[in-house]
Amino acid sequence: MTHPYENLVIYYFEGTVRPEPDIAADPRFLGLWEEAGTSFVFFSQPVPDLADRINTGTPQAQFKDMYQMTWEQWHGDAVKPYDVADFCVFPPWDVPEDMTGRRPVMMDPGVVFGTGQHPTTHACLELIHQVCASGSIRTVLDIGTGTGLLALGAAAMGCARILACDFNLLAVRTARKNITLNGWEDRILAFQARGETLLDLPCDLLVANIHYDIMRQLMDSPAFEEKPLVILSGLLRTEASTVAAGLKHKQMTILEHRCPDGIWHTFLARSRADRPEHDPERRTRSTSHPSKE
Repeated sequence: MTHPYENLVIYYFEGTVRPEPDIAADPRFLGLWEEAGTSFVFFSQPVPDLADRINTGTPQAQFKDMYQMTWEQWHGDAVKPYDVADFCVFPPWDVPEDMTGRRPVMMDPGVVFGTGQHPTTHACLELIHQVCASGSIRTVLDIGTGTGLLALGAAAMGCARILACDFNLLAVRTARKNITLNGWEDRILAFQARGETLLDLPCDLLVANIHYDIMRQLMDSPAFEEKPLVILSGLLRTEASTVAAGLKHKQMTILEHRCPDGIWHTFLARSRADRPEHDPERRTRSTSHPSKE
């Protein structure tokens, strides 16, 4: 398979865009990203009359600008194979010849921002690998799934049922594409939803690599502290301090606190309901950067 995204043409609108069927069916159309009252329409080549066509069909949306860049400029990095724990993550156009001893995870991020190589993504994948290695994790809830990579990692570890949600529809569609690429439709269900509305769903492991404001809403839910294990990531230092205090207030045990780059923090915690009376892991392990703690 050849690289499907050489260049990106991004049309920026203020307001919600609803492309006509002929626009969505255009072979140059790559996706629509909506967030906070703005819309970004992605194409592989310029579409000279797009602004007029959308302004006619969706008059409440106002065209603001158009950007052209390479796909790698958009993502900030090249998408190429890399290893995390014993996962081998790779795009479908660059499949490694030898993956002996590694768990293959095929991932096409499309135009959803991020190549999967952010420190928080690495930390989450490492912790998913760690907690799933025992085979005791069967069900996972991945909130803010994005490209679906963390859900894919859980499936690669043998988890039987994974719910992967995101409020952004383009992210959900991208995750579904990656689920299909890996043949894990029987294990992972990706759907559009606000993560804070899903805390009553039972799971062995909750994963949330998300904005701090949404994480606070998750932690405010009484159902949060009922989750046997949680992985929380995407936190800067002040946010991490608040989250750590919140976990301790809920009498949840912080099993690991990772911050290898001194910037981004990730926690693995266990609920008091899931804690054995005599637990050798009741101490907090930290692999944080010493100058930041």
